[in-house]
Amino acid sequence: QVPLVESGGGSVLAGGSLKLSCVGRGFTFTRCGMGWYRQAPGKERELVSSINSDGIIRYADSVKGRFTISQDNAKNMLYLQMDNLKLDDTAVYYCAAYTLLDCSGWKWGQGTQVTVSS
Repeated sequence: QVPLVESGGGSVLAGGSLKLSCVGRGFTFTRCGMGWYRQAPGKERELVSSINSDGIIRYADSVKGRFTISQDNAKNMLYLQMDNLKLDDTAVYYCAAYTLLDCSGWKWGQGTQVTVSS
């Protein structure tokens, strides 16, 4: 069973919005840390946004003010609301989280493609 499954990617025009979702399967999102990452063609995977064990939220400078990370514990879901999308936001987006209560077991989702065009 794949522990993290993303959805919500797609193609959108610059300035548009998308909301990514990530469901946790076989485990409960813990307070040990979780986040969204992305990898554009020819580039390294980078952090987009994260929630750490203290509940502190971080954003990459490139997405501050445009992206919002959120969590629904009742549904065991992690979300990324992306507004005012830019061409440079085109990438495969990955959900990741610690899946074990001792804050180990870092797992990645399979990724969802986001393509922003002009």
